[in-house]
Amino acid sequence: MSLRWPGRFSRLFVIVLSVAASSSTLAQSPTPPTVSEDPLTIDQTWQKASAKYDAARSAILENVDLVNREGRFRADWESLRNYKVPEWYEDAKFGIFIHWGVYSVPAFGSEWYPRLMYIEGSDEYKHHLATYGSQEKFGYKDFIPSFKAEKFDPSAWARLFKEAGAKYVVPVFEHHDGFAMYDSGLSDWTAAKMGPHRDLMGDLARAVRAEGLHLGASSHRVEHNFFLGVGRTIPSDINDPKFAAFYGPAHQWLEAKRGTPLSNDFTFVSKSWTHDWLARSAEIVEKYHPEIMYFDWWIGQPSLREDLTRFVAFYYNTSFKYGDHIGVINYKDYAIQEQSAVLDLERGQLADIRPLHWQTDTSISNKSWGYIQNDTFKSPQFVVHQLIDIVSKNGNLLLNIGPRSDGTIPEEVQQVLREVGAWLKVNGDAIYGTRPWRIYGEGPTKVAAGSFHDTDTSTYTPEDFRFTAKGSGLYAIELGWPSTGEAVIHSLGSEAAGVPKVGSVDLLGSDAKIEFHQQPDGLHIRLPGSAPGHFAYCFRILPAS
Repeated sequence: MSLRWPGRFSRLFVIVLSVAASSSTLAQSPTPPTVSEDPLTIDQTWQKASAKYDAARSAILENVDLVNREGRFRADWESLRNYKVPEWYEDAKFGIFIHWGVYSVPAFGSEWYPRLMYIEGSDEYKHHLATYGSQEKFGYKDFIPSFKAEKFDPSAWARLFKEAGAKYVVPVFEHHDGFAMYDSGLSDWTAAKMGPHRDLMGDLARAVRAEGLHLGASSHRVEHNFFLGVGRTIPSDINDPKFAAFYGPAHQWLEAKRGTPLSNDFTFVSKSWTHDWLARSAEIVEKYHPEIMYFDWWIGQPSLREDLTRFVAFYYNTSFKYGDHIGVINYKDYAIQEQSAVLDLERGQLADIRPLHWQTDTSISNKSWGYIQNDTFKSPQFVVHQLIDIVSKNGNLLLNIGPRSDGTIPEEVQQVLREVGAWLKVNGDAIYGTRPWRIYGEGPTKVAAGSFHDTDTSTYTPEDFRFTAKGSGLYAIELGWPSTGEAVIHSLGSEAAGVPKVGSVDLLGSDAKIEFHQQPDGLHIRLPGSAPGHFAYCFRILPAS
């Protein structure tokens, strides 16, 4: 005879056993969840773990204030709104962004793997358990020894970027994960002290400048305040105070549910954290002299505002020590007063010309900013068309790549860069050094404006033109090759207001004599028998003398 427990009692007994087993497991765990600890205690644990660098941090902060007392810019927005974008940056139009770090070792999901691997139920969490084991025994820090950068050739990278037609390069010096890719004197967790045991950013800086390119630096350090807080909700190594100097305060992210502006963000942020962010940012400036400082969106968090103004003034004041022009700061959303720096739209464009210079940053990768396996990539035509539209509206394009953990750049990425560079080699006169015309363009295709919409724009047609201006000349860039053998630019009709009589038309990349007729309905251009290249076609139009 078999013994059967009554159904309800049986279920209760199983629940009691499960809870007891779970409690026993947590009691034995060296890294139980700490999410219930108050944020001040959590923050003090991080402060204690980072205390060995207190003196060095304080010295940097004292220098920041000294520079600001003596410099032309004060640490307030009334002073900072007198900023003027340097001419070289307005002329440059095209730069390369680089997301490279420890997250390229797992190469799964995205560069947010360090956070998502600790969120139960996520694809990254499941992948991590199946591939590496529990987050208690193998945490994010355990990827560092495998991040060796053994094939990293900074000179080859710089040559590729120059071949791509880029004028500036902005590598991420530190991402949300908290691992410094440079030789920081404020942390043990750097590429110079572990992993590659090499100042990766210092080596790249020298190579980039040797090719005549401008160097920028991107810091996403400020988001590290909360980035790994999800690891406190489960048994994981993030709960171990031994690693607090790396994993940071790891607070809960009390995010703004409606997105921006960040005035709706209520995450705990200590003064110790904002001072640390300021010191690390200033250290990058003093050690590497970047001509651009790129910051991600969270510098707009209200608790950072005071130290943000201190940094902006310090960076602008310091930039004159290393060159004859002021530096550039890229910001997102509403983080900085708009006249005080350069607005950046992530994976997005604008619908019209913006009087103040601006920038788009987007990635060649469709899925990630850092390297992941089985990725897909944007076509060179997509990149060229996006660049043209952005430049016609007074902007720059910062195009991101994600190298592998060994320091190699995927061949698919290199091919896109080379094809973009080949187009710019022929048509660069219509891009570099130009300024917006009185209108950005004409044609049926309108961009899907705003951040995170860059792939939502419809395919351009031969009826779509974008305009740029240089001196007395106008460039009309056609975003397709007409099958009719004729291009018609309606904005340049003989009866259009403010349009001068056209004196000559040249097609860049072609030796053919271009015939044209300026009629009331537009400028009619007879095209040569074949297109001079691919993607888009640039007409140089000069007024009659």
